[in-house]
Amino acid sequence: MTVSAAKTAVALPLLTLLSAAVAILALSQPAQLPPALGFVFKPLTTVLILLHAWHRGASEPRLARWLRAGLAWSLAGDIALLWPEAGFLPGLISFLIAHVCYIAGFCTRQRLGAVRWPFLMFGVIAAAVLGRLWPSIPGALQGPVVVYVVCLAAMAAQAWAWWRRSVGHADEPLARWAAWGGTLFVLSDAMLAINKFAGPLDMASFWVLASYWPAQWCIASSLGRSRA
Repeated sequence: MTVSAAKTAVALPLLTLLSAAVAILALSQPAQLPPALGFVFKPLTTVLILLHAWHRGASEPRLARWLRAGLAWSLAGDIALLWPEAGFLPGLISFLIAHVCYIAGFCTRQRLGAVRWPFLMFGVIAAAVLGRLWPSIPGALQGPVVVYVVCLAAMAAQAWAWWRRSVGHADEPLARWAAWGGTLFVLSDAMLAINKFAGPLDMASFWVLASYWPAQWCIASSLGRSRA
């Protein structure tokens, strides 16, 4: 690793953490920071995670392309959700495409559904959350929400399938990053959906974003380091 690469490896996580902290405070604690800062630092945080992914994955280019595409669509979703009402459906569609990209990426490492129990586990979790929220979801959104939840659960399950099939192999640490990223994404979106449809959660923006960006960082970190 070159000196410049080493500096990037240290500076980028710190910059991402700082940007995320400013965005979370601005969007969850308007008395502490102007909410307008969230319109800058929320997309900036995802851009920094995308940059983190851009410096990785040279040894697995197909996986890298799919995961970077997923992060780019996530960035579009982040921007849309800066307007929670008007941007909800565009944001939902953007993140739906992002999850499809992540699934496609993880399928380059392991056949879809190669390990079945993660699909059962996340299917049960998704069904429980969806069942809890169903009476509160407007009719026009029920179809898109169901499709989204299925893709989200499948993304997390496929990440776990990759991890379980990689145990004892060289890519096990990378697969573990993907699995925990998928899990945190499910947690983040569950809190977001509960807050939107079932009633306000205390400090919802804080908890949603504090699990969302670690999820994205973990997914980006499932790409191996590029060697200089």
